Amino acid sequence: MPTNSKPRPRVVIVGAGFAGLTAARRIAHLPVHVTVVDRKNHHTFQPLLYQVATAGLSPGEIAAPIRWILRAYSNIEVLLEEVVDFKLEQKKVITKEQVLDYDFLIIASGATHAYFGHQEWEPLAPGLKTIEDALEIRRRVLLAFELAERQNDRQNEHQNKTANNDAQSESPLQFVVIGGGPTGVELAGTLAEIARHAMNHEFRNIDPKQTRILLIEGSPRVLGAYSEDLSRKAEAQLQRLGVEVRTSNVVTRIEPGAVWVGDERISAPVVLWAAGVAASPLGRKLGAPVDRAGRVLVQPDLSIPGHPEIFVIGDLAALVDRNDENGKMLPGVAPVAIQQGDWVAETIARDLEHQPRRNFRYHDKGSLATIGRAAAVAQFGKFELSGYFAWLAWLFVHILFLIGFRNRLLVMIQWAWSYLTYERGARLITGSNELPGWIAQGSQPAPGADGGATGVSPVPPGGDARLSTGKLEPPPAAVTRSPR
Repeated sequence: MPTNSKPRPRVVIVGAGFAGLTAARRIAHLPVHVTVVDRKNHHTFQPLLYQVATAGLSPGEIAAPIRWILRAYSNIEVLLEEVVDFKLEQKKVITKEQVLDYDFLIIASGATHAYFGHQEWEPLAPGLKTIEDALEIRRRVLLAFELAERQNDRQNEHQNKTANNDAQSESPLQFVVIGGGPTGVELAGTLAEIARHAMNHEFRNIDPKQTRILLIEGSPRVLGAYSEDLSRKAEAQLQRLGVEVRTSNVVTRIEPGAVWVGDERISAPVVLWAAGVAASPLGRKLGAPVDRAGRVLVQPDLSIPGHPEIFVIGDLAALVDRNDENGKMLPGVAPVAIQQGDWVAETIARDLEHQPRRNFRYHDKGSLATIGRAAAVAQFGKFELSGYFAWLAWLFVHILFLIGFRNRLLVMIQWAWSYLTYERGARLITGSNELPGWIAQGSQPAPGADGGATGVSPVPPGGDARLSTGKLEPPPAAVTRSPR
């Protein structure tokens, strides 16, 4: 007997981050067909990426295959694809390989690094947004210690030690972290712990404890999204870990092996970027208004103007926090993305039932930032916490939000072992054994080599191009100034 069954509405979700996955799992309970499109085959728990970057965790402990996460939902298909454009009037999503039709479209493609118009800085100062980024940072950090050890060992073989030989009292390595937000603070604090504890007693020609960690922030304080009191406490905790914090300092140039703050040149073979983000370029392809960072200015119900069937959520969306008296925009953090994913799923359910939509309202459950071992800050409304108990709260929340019991168990075991022993369990160097910016003593840069952002010689007249790497003949200073 023929039937007049109506085809199920098609929902296409672009991006499988916190926002996209949350929406997919909620929408899967509706009478719809869902297609999740992502360039990667895995979902990454981004708040713990810095743990991979600093060899505390392995990638598989903070990531999981998207297909495995959504395996229980028979009405969801997953495509490993890259979206390149949209045809909004025809309700089509254009990928590199095919065209997808939709009735509802959810775009949650996230954000990437922002170098404020200096994309040439990216290979010199990697940011932290993906597993690949984390592994590259891990490679550079661990490799820097190895190169310093090898260089000093070679020098010790060819030079006779003298009574005045005190190279090991000099700082063998310097790391610069640019950006004093949560990611920058986490990286700087953990790098200090690695140098002072995890690497202890493992090297013979350098002293890792003498490593200099410099955190540079352009605004007057670190963790600017937190209260002034918590920012001060965070800075104090960083300093206790051995991090040198410099606020109200703007990096004006990055070159191989050094950064510039105004006319001041700071040598560092490893430079890490945590200073800003830019929205996915897909946002600009929607024809909707965007802010300076490329985020789409969405309607109160998270749709875009003129297209109620299209939603933008997560880091790609810009929306004023209705609970904030000063009209601040919602932050690009996981809780916002998760709540927006839930809200869009509910909105689609209401549309299917022909019920009126409601405007999104964010429920702020607090903010947490870790600084190091037993050091963190937490803000829950007007209630503030710092130190050991804030760190415990941070541990509990992050383990709770990890996807999969296996990941939670592995991370708990790894953190417990690291807390008891100070060991970092994933200290593997993979890939190239070359480090941008590393200049061994006696070597010269290639003729015409230039890594400066302005296209001029990376060292001003009278400047010192050598790095402070714990050599037997250390450079006069790690910080130089351009002559006037």
